[in-house]
Amino acid sequence: MQMTEYFLSELDREAERSKRALELVPAGQADWKPHERSMAFGPLASMVATIPSWIALVINQNELDIAPAAGQGQRPPQPNTSQEYLAALDTAVADGRKALQGTTDDYLLNTKWKLLARGATMANDPRHVVISDLLNHLAHHRGQMTVYLRLMGAKVPALYGPSADDQRF
Repeated sequence: MQMTEYFLSELDREAERSKRALELVPAGQADWKPHERSMAFGPLASMVATIPSWIALVINQNELDIAPAAGQGQRPPQPNTSQEYLAALDTAVADGRKALQGTTDDYLLNTKWKLLARGATMANDPRHVVISDLLNHLAHHRGQMTVYLRLMGAKVPALYGPSADDQRF
């Protein structure tokens, strides 16, 4: 199996799991936090919906500065409803799929991608390593999101096995 095929398969599996979680987003909870130092639920759910698009960023750009000296640009509006999160996920998955379908294993193996903060290099890794880390990052934040769902009294989806609320396995 080619690496691009593997990543496409992994993206599809993780997208389906993210869809199950985003379908259960309760309305009006975007600002909810389990602790004052925790990320709010809305931005967390937004990350789960959009991380697949980061694959395209890693393939199509050579670097990203997450804290540019000039400051952050205008941020796009955050989704507010489960349907908006699901639409954002669909767009992000399509972007990630298109980028993976347009690249080669050689490119992923033999070119590096750089993560910067205020111009300083934080990471400089082969693109296939970064994409693998992105998929793990998605699983991490989706897991965090399911804990938030439970603490808010919402249902928790079955992701890698059954949950108390979803016995589909």
